[in-house]
Amino acid sequence: MPLKARTPKSIYVCAACGYETPRWMGKCPGCEAWNTLEETLPQAANDTARKPDKRPGGTGEAEAMLSDIRSGEQIHQSTGIPEFDRVLGGGVVEGSLLLIGGEPGVGKSTLLLQVCANLAGMGKRVLYITGEESARQLKLRAERLKVGEHPMMVLAENAMDAISAKLEALQPEYVVVDSIQTMYRPDMASAPGSVSQVRESASLLMRHAKTTGCAIMMVGHVTKEGAIAGPRVLEHMVDVVLYFEGDYKREYRLLRANKNRFGSVNELGLFEMTGEGMRAVENASETLLQNRAAGISGSVVFCGMEGSRPMLVDLQALAAQSFYASPKRTVNGMDQGRVALLLAVLEKRAGLRLYNQDVYINVAGGLSLDEPAADLAVCLAVASSLSDKALPQDVAAMGEVGLLGEVRAIPHMERRLAECARMGFAQVICPKDRLGRIKAPKGVKLVPVATLSQAVAALHLMAVEAKNQ
Repeated sequence: MPLKARTPKSIYVCAACGYETPRWMGKCPGCEAWNTLEETLPQAANDTARKPDKRPGGTGEAEAMLSDIRSGEQIHQSTGIPEFDRVLGGGVVEGSLLLIGGEPGVGKSTLLLQVCANLAGMGKRVLYITGEESARQLKLRAERLKVGEHPMMVLAENAMDAISAKLEALQPEYVVVDSIQTMYRPDMASAPGSVSQVRESASLLMRHAKTTGCAIMMVGHVTKEGAIAGPRVLEHMVDVVLYFEGDYKREYRLLRANKNRFGSVNELGLFEMTGEGMRAVENASETLLQNRAAGISGSVVFCGMEGSRPMLVDLQALAAQSFYASPKRTVNGMDQGRVALLLAVLEKRAGLRLYNQDVYINVAGGLSLDEPAADLAVCLAVASSLSDKALPQDVAAMGEVGLLGEVRAIPHMERRLAECARMGFAQVICPKDRLGRIKAPKGVKLVPVATLSQAVAALHLMAVEAKNQ
């Protein structure tokens, strides 16, 4: 009687670090992440043998003394999109591996198609590899973006062996892979998008980029938590990790660098989604303030720093009498714990009664602020709403607020003031500390304050109940 073939038992693989275990666990023992173990079947013995690579193993280079290695100069190739170049540190570097992630529909593929069209228009050899769309679909999208006649190559393929052969034959200078989760190696039994497939596909692309000098840009799907799907090692392998923030409900998209080996990780690119693709927004301050309401309480302008770029944003607050046992605190665009701390300081140090008020904080435009320099603006916006008194339209505020109610100095003060002057703000509430070293721009009056109570009194924002204490 023939023996019945034994069905292989499934294993559980961590989507974050690749840890394998024979049984499911809530927390991965390897990286201690929760709910990342996914069930999969192990590869059969005959499937584990890889096809022989066409290249010899390794790079074949000999060892060298560090002092004898010529570093040369990193050349950033402009993509023709200023905001994209800003985030990259000046442009795309030869031989670099770039990963861009974001929510579905945020505009990742649209932006990269425009980048490819611009590079092709400069005479560069560009290859766009799509694993999610057909070549005809890509052509239709290119025509909608009015870049359908640009001389770039398109390949609709998701098998890495075929892609590797095409890369060797065509020798492109710039490649876009859309997306890395759809690529797979046929000699592996796991499905596309699994930990092993994503890792091996990215490894093959990285080797090609480093050995040939071809710059490769990969699109990455994101999980419901907002992180790029696949193993965490994927982000360690690449040179640049970019995240597109925003959704289809918002007009503007934000491009941030979470990792950049060739530039700063603090830069921010602002884009507007239009019918003809992504449009770079170069004057971000004017764009973010153009819809600001006039003569209404609860609005304060703050100048934040996104990398080397000063940017004016509208901080909004609404304080309304609460009818709940515990007043509501709703925050959009800032850390809720930080805002709760500032409300406690306002009540304790400035004498404003907020224990019976629902407080709502919003950063207009969809931005996210995480620097302490916004503390003073948040406090003044809450005080303005509580006293129902609007601030003058030409007033801005910036400064860090401590637990004792003191207003502390902040970095890049001169650049922030210069941006306020450029946008026509005549008065700036700012920290008194170290103000003597700063020269105010022409036409800007500085109002130095040492404490939060001084700032509230300077703008006459003391609520009636606070005055009667």
